[in-house]
Amino acid sequence: MEKAMNIGVLGAGQLGRMLALAGYPLANRFTFLDTTGHPSAGIGDVMIDTDQKHLASFLEKVDLVTYEFEHLPVALVQAIEEHRPVHPSSEAIRVCQNRAEEKALFDRLAIPTPAYRLVESAEELEAAARELGTPVVAKSVTEGYDGKGQAVLKDPGEAADAWRAINHPRLIVEAFVNFVREVSIIAVRGRDGEVAFYPMAENQHVDGILRYSIAPMPDLNDSVQQTADGYIRALLDELDYVGVLTLELFQCADGGLLANEMAPRVHNSGHWTMDGAVTSQFENHLRAIQGLPLGDTAARMPTCMVNVIGREGELAAILALPDAHLHRYDKSERAGRKLAHVNLLAPTHEALLKRVHACAALLPEAPEPRFSFE
Repeated sequence: MEKAMNIGVLGAGQLGRMLALAGYPLANRFTFLDTTGHPSAGIGDVMIDTDQKHLASFLEKVDLVTYEFEHLPVALVQAIEEHRPVHPSSEAIRVCQNRAEEKALFDRLAIPTPAYRLVESAEELEAAARELGTPVVAKSVTEGYDGKGQAVLKDPGEAADAWRAINHPRLIVEAFVNFVREVSIIAVRGRDGEVAFYPMAENQHVDGILRYSIAPMPDLNDSVQQTADGYIRALLDELDYVGVLTLELFQCADGGLLANEMAPRVHNSGHWTMDGAVTSQFENHLRAIQGLPLGDTAARMPTCMVNVIGREGELAAILALPDAHLHRYDKSERAGRKLAHVNLLAPTHEALLKRVHACAALLPEAPEPRFSFE
């Protein structure tokens, strides 16, 4: 048998926590390097390193390195790569951190996206809004996630205000897409190039934050899943990627898919896999980076992930729901903060929707669940 590995994780939030929980049965050990000073993993060995002075002692402990969020200094990841294997690589982080680089990669691989322009002034933003036709969404090319660093322009005249509000030297401006639903595809690629795809999920966002993910979708045409598989496989191969990759997409009325953005890591829209798939995204990420065979990605039955945001609600009542699985992150309550998620399973989508509505009713301020197939 191979010896147990100590896996270094850059970041120490709930994604790192869930990676560790998936890795302990394989006798992995985990050392987290937290650069924010606010770790919440509550598990494994957490090293707080806000001034990058503890990198050497982190590297001494670990056999290989992964990360749970991509907003890391690329230079830091490149420096680590000189001493330890890092999966996914710094190149994946570099591309995913910059929306302009990401769109250029999509274009190069013939992955369709909403029409977009890159702008470097309020005047260029106004011109782009006129050219694309409002409404448009303007986003900083770097440093934006969960709806931060962006603005919606309903009229080109709002360009100056939007430019000031985002306060970034370069923006990407995207045409609004008349989409039927937001979906995501999660795939995992091993060190040997083997790829496994999860069933696509339908996602409901409110104010830029994911609230519900349901998979598999009852009305998804096989050809649409195959198209998405093809897009994400092209990205995985182009980046010589190892680990889990997520691609968020818009599905249009004609069934066509437009890529929104990708994330080089395990992802909130894949939390349903913890209870609803044969092998979770977290276990498969660890299998991939350690060079182990990938696990089966099939769904066991219809599953919906419900995010618990801001306040936790009645835990006992949630756990009393049939086939409900609560995953708490051990975080204090705060408006807009991801505190936990509930995975609900049912034999049919009809039964699942009833459970989702019952669960939402137990969560303070949870939005009404709405799915395109209802």
